[in-house]
Amino acid sequence: MILCARFALADGGAALPPLIALAENLTPVVQALPPDGLLADLGGAEKYFGQDAGQLAAVLRVRALAHFGLECAIGLAPNPMLARMAARDAGPGTTRTVRPHEVERYLATRPVRALDGVGRSTARTLCAYGLDTAGRLAEAPPGTVQRILGARSGRDLQERARGIDRAPVVPNASARSLAAERAFPRDELDPVRQRRELLSLAEELGVRLRGAGQVCRSLSLTVRYADRSTTTRTRHLREPSAHSPALADLAYALHAALGLQRARVRGISLRAEGLTTAELAAHQLTFDPQDERARRIEAVADRARAKFGPRAIIPGSLSDAA
Repeated sequence: MILCARFALADGGAALPPLIALAENLTPVVQALPPDGLLADLGGAEKYFGQDAGQLAAVLRVRALAHFGLECAIGLAPNPMLARMAARDAGPGTTRTVRPHEVERYLATRPVRALDGVGRSTARTLCAYGLDTAGRLAEAPPGTVQRILGARSGRDLQERARGIDRAPVVPNASARSLAAERAFPRDELDPVRQRRELLSLAEELGVRLRGAGQVCRSLSLTVRYADRSTTTRTRHLREPSAHSPALADLAYALHAALGLQRARVRGISLRAEGLTTAELAAHQLTFDPQDERARRIEAVADRARAKFGPRAIIPGSLSDAA
């Protein structure tokens, strides 16, 4: 069985590595799900410890609570996709288990939006054809689905609707990404406030990347809605960077592309992906004095933060929230 755990983190993911180490005491096959979760393949652990997946999940929950004071929601299922879905269904302090013989029944009435890779646009297209649940999508003629979505996308999505996920749990995946998250206390409909939090996230990621001597190749934006569904979009930077304005510009573009005019947003997370050492990354030379000045100021600000704390210098547009 595959375990997916989601923790109640309030630090943008900084506590995730110790939680991964905690899970690695049960199984070496643990993958980070920034900013607040992890996947663990319990197949070998069940045999080694002589306990079933539910018992091992209880051990992880108790240890996370004892060591870090953190509650978690856990999903157990035959593959990573189903485990993530089950974890979203589970409340804090509970475990939702989907056993192999329950997969078809579990997916039958799930909205297509619950499947990996289905955003608002794809969901609208499928619903227009009456394929509004995973069960109906799974039973539709393959040729019909492929004409609607394209051959490869249609084939892959119909497999997911049938509970098939071929992706393995990849150990030590945390080193390839860095994430930060903001949760809203209530449904947030104001795009200006959402963009403000995006700026804060981009600044945080930029500071953390530069502090670690790294740059990222792409950004992934995840928006969580009031109904607990999510939308994720990823886009590459023009060049690997840890420059906060470059990260913020791309985050704004990702956000604008979602068209969230009246969406009830409850949380936003930004993940820097494709991390590499800054010294090995090429930087396109520019004759723009403003860009070079901004980078020098950024370096000075980083030194001030390192000496006086992360809130020592913040963008002016965020100052009244300090």
